[in-house]
Amino acid sequence: MTNDDIRAALFSLQDTKYRDFQAKLLPTLAAEKIIGVRTPALRKLAKEIAQREDCAGFLRALPHPYFDENQLHAFIISAQKDFDRAIAETKRFLPFINNWATCDQLSPKVFKKNRPSLLSELQPWLKSAHPYTARFAIGMLMQHFLGDDFKSEYAELVAGVRSEEYYVNMMVAWYFATALAKNYDAALPFITEQRLSKWTHNKAIQKAVESYRISDDKKEFLRGFKI
Repeated sequence: MTNDDIRAALFSLQDTKYRDFQAKLLPTLAAEKIIGVRTPALRKLAKEIAQREDCAGFLRALPHPYFDENQLHAFIISAQKDFDRAIAETKRFLPFINNWATCDQLSPKVFKKNRPSLLSELQPWLKSAHPYTARFAIGMLMQHFLGDDFKSEYAELVAGVRSEEYYVNMMVAWYFATALAKNYDAALPFITEQRLSKWTHNKAIQKAVESYRISDDKKEFLRGFKI
């Protein structure tokens, strides 16, 4: 299945109304770069392509011109069962991610079973100047290292991220709001001591207050720390 075949398959699944809807959610992308394929159809196609011997050709055809191709690429990597290959393909793909949706869709299932090895990979990604590489690393810390796997040193890593990029700062805020929901006592000092930038600090509080996983009395307490 050639890359042209894959692109033709994507256009055969096009939903123009969905494309127009997506374009409003993806302000960093030109509308003509969005085909408009719904996620279930993308996942189905990704599963089919991942089983083919010629799948590697598509994974190496970077950069992809269309958003939907990037989404497809993320789903194929996410289904990879071998940790080393998932890491290698993630490293190859990260520099070419150009939007928050593809960044957040990239989530290899095999990472969950290899957290120690994953952790060593995340730290250089956190320091990346490429916004979606940094966002991805924060997202992985949020997904795999909160709750029972939480350590304050992980939150320190996220709090140390400084960026002018909206999509990086939003992920930092999301991380701390989730940390307050799952590890409230450990995460709280990052808010009470104002360890984050002003915008990110306030956004983290806003997201925490909007969470159904945080009690009303804790929400009221957090509101007192807005700056």
